[in-house]
Amino acid sequence: MISKVYTAALMGIDAYQIEVETHTEGNVPYFGIVGLPDNAVKESRERVVSAIKNSGYKFVHQRRITINLAPADVKKEGSSYDLPIAIGILTAQDDVNINHLQEYLILGELALDGTIRPVHGSLSIAITARKLGFKGVIIPSENAREASMGGADISVIPANHLTDVVNFLNNKLQIDPFKTDIEDLFRQGQNSRFDFADVKGQEHVKRALEVAAAGGHNIIMVGPPGSGKTMLAKRFATILPPLSLEEAIQTTKIHSVAGLLESDHGLVSTRPFRSPHHTISDAALVGGGKFPRPGEVSLAHHGVLFLDELPEFKKNVLEVMRQPMEDGKVTISRAAFSLTYPANFMLAAAMNPCPCGYFGDPNRSCSCAAPQVQRYLARVSGPLLDRIDIHIEVPAVKFKELSSERKGESSAQIRERVEKARQIQLLRFKNEQDIFSNADMPPAEIRKFCKINDDGQSLLKTAIQRLGLSARAYDRILKVSRTIADLENSAEILTNHISEAIQYRSLDREIWA
Repeated sequence: MISKVYTAALMGIDAYQIEVETHTEGNVPYFGIVGLPDNAVKESRERVVSAIKNSGYKFVHQRRITINLAPADVKKEGSSYDLPIAIGILTAQDDVNINHLQEYLILGELALDGTIRPVHGSLSIAITARKLGFKGVIIPSENAREASMGGADISVIPANHLTDVVNFLNNKLQIDPFKTDIEDLFRQGQNSRFDFADVKGQEHVKRALEVAAAGGHNIIMVGPPGSGKTMLAKRFATILPPLSLEEAIQTTKIHSVAGLLESDHGLVSTRPFRSPHHTISDAALVGGGKFPRPGEVSLAHHGVLFLDELPEFKKNVLEVMRQPMEDGKVTISRAAFSLTYPANFMLAAAMNPCPCGYFGDPNRSCSCAAPQVQRYLARVSGPLLDRIDIHIEVPAVKFKELSSERKGESSAQIRERVEKARQIQLLRFKNEQDIFSNADMPPAEIRKFCKINDDGQSLLKTAIQRLGLSARAYDRILKVSRTIADLENSAEILTNHISEAIQYRSLDREIWA
């Protein structure tokens, strides 16, 4: 007898349909799985047989069972095929009614006692099920909250045990579809323990971070140890505009595929903040592996990637970031396939000015020789620095500021100005494809939207000649100037806007050369 059960597999952050075909015949003991299964799929034979028996159903060993995972020319990986394989076998031996099998995508890992364990990527699979016209998905209960984000018109059936699925398909058990209040999830996500009001002093750095947030610009902070670079970076995400539902779903899909989404958090409702250690490999940063998984740059999609002690990262690791920073995506190629993960993140980096950290500090003497300082700064390449719009120096905080009882502006107050500037940009780029902030502008749009007067041209020419800026740095200054003008609700880019933008190119000055 032949039965057919539908499930899905992941390709990048999206899912595609898989047909689990089960054929049983004869009296020869055999259980084979074909369709390019990996070891985890092959091992499902043992889990499925034990789960069927321990759930109270018969499993006849004296027969030939062939499982085909179609399409057969695509590699299958993971344990999510356990449940559909078990349902396929039970259907083939008339334990499951076939009437509802065509209506649902089924997935889940089976424990030996028939308990259904969670799997990765259930949100992507639920979205695919809706697009393909399925009534719903039958998934592990722990994945139900996440899958329910796939849309109100898809039924998410949570199951805890193999018997629950069998009884549901046989109309012997009523399981209500899982529903989630998305607005409530967004409200819960607005509470953060970080706030800019906690930061003493460093008003000029807060201003630079506000400009970066308003225009979607990358930023690097340079200063001695203990000056507050990490503290400021951790609060950077709190002044970014809230995630839209579309952004939240796309970000959630990435975290789900990576297996980082907690069962009680069905949606990533706040901007991600990722801070990998400087010992990270290039594959872990941009994604990769035998079966490619998203890296830190993709996990920071629509959020902030913070690289502390930037020169301590391996040079090849930093260089592989250049393409994602430029394109907003990562393409991972293998012999048989190619995957693309979104990686539209904002880079916030921090570094010391020298190996000891006190070069240029008025209160502490630097113990580094000039060649040591040059070698240290050279670890961060010019092409990478060119892709960072804002460079800002972070001096040590004075005691007067540390002991002050006066609180600075809160993140909410700064975020309000940032959101107004972003709204101006959305209106400006409403007819431009794939441009949502000033940082996204390609050269043609820079020439169109960043026109400056003669005084501004003269100031910019002088700065470029003295600092020896590259063409890319020239464009960065124009973009940042446009953002500063937006913060002041100015239609034109004025000389003071350009002057402030030039100040945000610290690492281009001769002192760092």
